[in-house]
Amino acid sequence: MSENKPRPVRFAIVGSNFITEKFLAAAPQSPGFVLDTFYSRSPDRAREFAARFGAPHAESDWQRLLASDTVDAVYLATPNACHAQQACALLAAGKHVLCEKPAARSAAELEQMLGAAQTAGRVLMEAMRPAHLPALAALREGLARVGTVRHVSLSYCQYSSRYDKFKNGILENAFRPELGNGALMDIGVYCVNLALLLFGAPRRILAAGSFLPGAIDACGSAVWAYDGFEAVLSYSKVHQSNVPGAVEGENGTLFLEPVPVPAKIWFEARGGGRELVFDAREEEHDMRFELDDFLAAVGGRLDPAPWQQLSRTAARCLDEMRAQIGIDFAPGARQG
Repeated sequence: MSENKPRPVRFAIVGSNFITEKFLAAAPQSPGFVLDTFYSRSPDRAREFAARFGAPHAESDWQRLLASDTVDAVYLATPNACHAQQACALLAAGKHVLCEKPAARSAAELEQMLGAAQTAGRVLMEAMRPAHLPALAALREGLARVGTVRHVSLSYCQYSSRYDKFKNGILENAFRPELGNGALMDIGVYCVNLALLLFGAPRRILAAGSFLPGAIDACGSAVWAYDGFEAVLSYSKVHQSNVPGAVEGENGTLFLEPVPVPAKIWFEARGGGRELVFDAREEEHDMRFELDDFLAAVGGRLDPAPWQQLSRTAARCLDEMRAQIGIDFAPGARQG
């Protein structure tokens, strides 16, 4: 085998939803990815997805998955409340884990997962797309053009199709507190991570949110205080907004859209003039970038520590925001 050719990594997929399908559409573009097993608690669903995506094995027994000698790594895309327990078990069984965002419901849970990875000598990485996109380098280079930063706005407001069901009396997983979901954890987490990627941790956080009756947070916002400027983060699952993100400086403004996974970046100078900085709107399978980096970490070609530290910092910021907003994941908890 050529030294430059990545060693094949055999994957099991745990979780069957739209993000899983998006991941599997992108995965074949990552050299070294091999689909081996599809896991679901439902044998019929495991067989259905395995047949659809060409996995040679379908599994519905968790203990058999843990003991499998044909699985090297797992893409974990189950509800947030399941991540810590499942990831720790998979890591202890010798599997590397690429865990969908948010990796954990709290900083404490994340430390348990990272500890399990260290003990097992395996890689745990959060599947946070903005941290792996080519757009990130363009954003960082573009920051130098705005001069001294004076204001930042990052907004991700996406009307959820599940909200229509909620209004009709159907409470789906997306709005169930005990599953660790809600607007902040599902949507706002992108704004949190992008702010951290560009500016690091804030000096102070002020957060507020609104709730749906008998459910979890529907929308919210936060002001992050930095030296010399504030970053305003806003997010929602109950209304739509297509406002681009903006980094406003003394020399001009750097715009980006969409905020969760920037595909277009442009600069507008203070005195006039607009220049396109980055354009990847034709990139259909951008989840391949996080998979590429995960495979490189598994193969020992990249150190996962910087991404793990990003996850740690994000988890602490999310803890602070939830405490201020009053988000409680306990079943039946009164929110707000």
